[in-house]
Amino acid sequence: MVVVALAACSDSKQAAGPVGGGGAGDDSGQPGAGVGDAGGGGGADLPQVVSCDGKLAQPLDATWKISFGGVDRTFDVHVPASYNPATPMPVVLNFHGLTSNSAQEELLAKTNEKGDAVGFIAVHPQGTGNPASWNAGACCSPANDSMVDDVGFVGAMIDKLELDLCVDPARVFATGMSNGGFLSHRLACELADRIAAVAPVAGVNGLTTCAPKRPISVMHFHGTADPLVPYGGSPQMGFIGVEQSFSDWALRDKCTDSPFESFRKGDSHCATYKQCDGGAEVILCTVDNGGHTWPGGLPIPGLGNTTTDLSATDAMWDFFTRHPLQ
Repeated sequence: MVVVALAACSDSKQAAGPVGGGGAGDDSGQPGAGVGDAGGGGGADLPQVVSCDGKLAQPLDATWKISFGGVDRTFDVHVPASYNPATPMPVVLNFHGLTSNSAQEELLAKTNEKGDAVGFIAVHPQGTGNPASWNAGACCSPANDSMVDDVGFVGAMIDKLELDLCVDPARVFATGMSNGGFLSHRLACELADRIAAVAPVAGVNGLTTCAPKRPISVMHFHGTADPLVPYGGSPQMGFIGVEQSFSDWALRDKCTDSPFESFRKGDSHCATYKQCDGGAEVILCTVDNGGHTWPGGLPIPGLGNTTTDLSATDAMWDFFTRHPLQ
């Protein structure tokens, strides 16, 4: 199966939605791996205060469906074998790119495999329209042209997951590729009371207004040779530059330090703001000459280099564990 994860330019249309300690990488070769003393500590140390009486036992992989806004919306749910219906488990939401789909996104990032290894529920939602897209402000059509309330859909999807599974509401995280990365930024802006932290890949913040309800940790991955979401931005497409998106998050989180290099290996390096309100971290991981690709993931033909010096899937999980919802 060929994976296509594209971003397209379009007008900035915004439907109304519901209103870290990144030290140098350790022997794992991932940024901040093994560092668990920032942002309130790892999720495993949280008190278990969630009641899971009557929750489902481990279900088989399935495509779930809910009705939202008069439309049937779907999302693929993978629950690891380590799931215990009496013990709250984290969730990682992974959103596909424009023209792609939920199944391709899982192949790209191998989120299910990571969830099996470390113990989280992996969810891959499906966008709307033809081509399939998400309304993330500046990206992407047709969802933004149609003012699709994807933030509201994500809230309803989390409600359904929490209703049927033993989910830890303090450890629901979001990532995504390209248009899905743009949506991750939007969720940080507009759903920070439900989403603990985000890790967008190859997508910048596409909103002109962003006022999260609390400081929220953001880890952004981007290649300098991305042909679709240019690292330096594109006024023609309405995309800000990657470094502006990074510094804007530091400003929102009231970070008082300067970014320091927290990881370097081969063509990949990360910069981190650590001294931010609420224990938040803001991290930018750059891949020199990297394309419109998922670091360490399945290469996408024709969209540039995919680094093997950094695994976004591994690095973001280490990051997520440090930043449960406070």
